[in-house]
Amino acid sequence: MRVDGVLQGKGSEVATIGPDQTLLAATAELGKRRIGALVVVAADGSVAGIVSERDIVAAVAREGAAVLSRAVREVMTAEVITCSPNDTMEQLMSAMTEQHIRHLPVVSDGALVGIVSIGDVVKRRVAEIQDEATALGDYITHGR
Repeated sequence: MRVDGVLQGKGSEVATIGPDQTLLAATAELGKRRIGALVVVAADGSVAGIVSERDIVAAVAREGAAVLSRAVREVMTAEVITCSPNDTMEQLMSAMTEQHIRHLPVVSDGALVGIVSIGDVVKRRVAEIQDEATALGDYITHGR
């Protein structure tokens, strides 16, 4: 399975935030949507970074609650690891494991077209395993 297949199933909506918005606004959006990360999008629509719950918690732990009034750009990860719609789930699992990340924005021709989370990857892998088990069961039971 490729990333484009995952996006067909889950949709291509991406929760985003501007780099000048506050971390308080980011936490409100994360909480409202019940998600773990927001893609930071520049005025021209390009991916400027990503800010996660972990980034915000680490900043609060270092600097206290006052950090929530600061701009997202001050805490976000600016060097974003992305994937393409043609990447395989195996490539995503490898990137997420090696880089210790949970979210990969999907970029095609320089444009943000979706996002894949570790939850999406696990959900897809569980579905594949269930399909394989069903096929093996049918083969054993019915010989086909």
